[in-house]
Amino acid sequence: MRKLISSGSKFEPVLGFSRAVRVGSHITVSGTAAIGTDGKTVGVANAAVQARRIFEIVGETLEEAGSSLKDVVRTRIMLRHIEDWKDVGKVHGEVFGDIRPATCFVQVSRFIDPDWLVEIEVDAYVVSDTPMSTES
Repeated sequence: MRKLISSGSKFEPVLGFSRAVRVGSHITVSGTAAIGTDGKTVGVANAAVQARRIFEIVGETLEEAGSSLKDVVRTRIMLRHIEDWKDVGKVHGEVFGDIRPATCFVQVSRFIDPDWLVEIEVDAYVVSDTPMSTES
C-alpha cells in the first residue's frame, strides 16, 4: 500500500513531491515550514512560533495518513540560525516529551523563503493493534 498525502501546494506536481508518503506502517513527512492557511509564513522572526505551527501541520498530516504524533520515531530540525536550537528544542520537548523520537538539529545556509527560520522533517511508524506472534 502506498498513500500520498498532499499539502495542496501547486509545486507538488511540478517538483514531484508529496507532503507525506505512507508505505505500510512507515510514514515520511517532507520538510515542513510554518505556512498559515492564508499561504503566508507564520511567526516571522520567531523560530519557536514557527516550530509550533510546523508541528500542527505535521500532526494534521499524520492524522490524514492514519497516524498521530505519538507514532513519530524521528525528527530532523533544520535551523537558519543555530542559536534558535533552545527555543525550537523547547517546543519539540512540549510536543514529544513522552514520545522521545530520535532527532537532530542542523544549521542550513537558507531556505526557499527568507522568512522561514526552521523546517522540520518527520518519520513515523504505526504499530499494528494486532499482537505479534510469539511463535518462532
